[in-house]
Amino acid sequence: METTGERVRDAALELFAERGYHGTGIRQLAERAGLSSASLYHYMGTKEDLLVAIMRESLERLVGEAMTLIAEQSAPPQQVAALVRMHVRAHAERPRETRVVDGEVGALEAGTREEIIGLRDRYEQIWQGVIDAGIDAGEFHVGSPSVARRALLEMCSGVARWYDDGGALSLDALADQYAEMGLRLLVGPS
Repeated sequence: METTGERVRDAALELFAERGYHGTGIRQLAERAGLSSASLYHYMGTKEDLLVAIMRESLERLVGEAMTLIAEQSAPPQQVAALVRMHVRAHAERPRETRVVDGEVGALEAGTREEIIGLRDRYEQIWQGVIDAGIDAGEFHVGSPSVARRALLEMCSGVARWYDDGGALSLDALADQYAEMGLRLLVGPS
């Protein structure tokens, strides 16, 4: 059974994804969560507190999953493939979260923005470390490792905008195809 706090979080996620942080009012949040505006503050603090909680939870989950995956694989190609599959799945399964986390950083106040950007940077550093290790081992060949990292992340994040779980391609098959494409990008021409 969903708690009131979860209902508030879900309502905020839906509205922030649909209308943006600045386009979402407290009254709309309360209405969507089935609460009065006064009760809403009890469960969320400020609207920014709610946005930060959504972003923090999402990014901490990605960091934790990424660290687990790379610890389970010993070689950079397998680590990259695992990271790509995880990122594709996360973004296909939680497209609203992706829109909010990727699109609303600018809505945050300076202190919280630094925290969220720090988490995002930590996640990207995991990817960069794996790419750099692959280059050092002679397994990856790219002119700019940081551009390769950005290209991989953007490619994988994009599924949040178009993936349809009712489509012809299963999420596992899609994640496998993306892992293959990602490795080709890093390995270079045959």
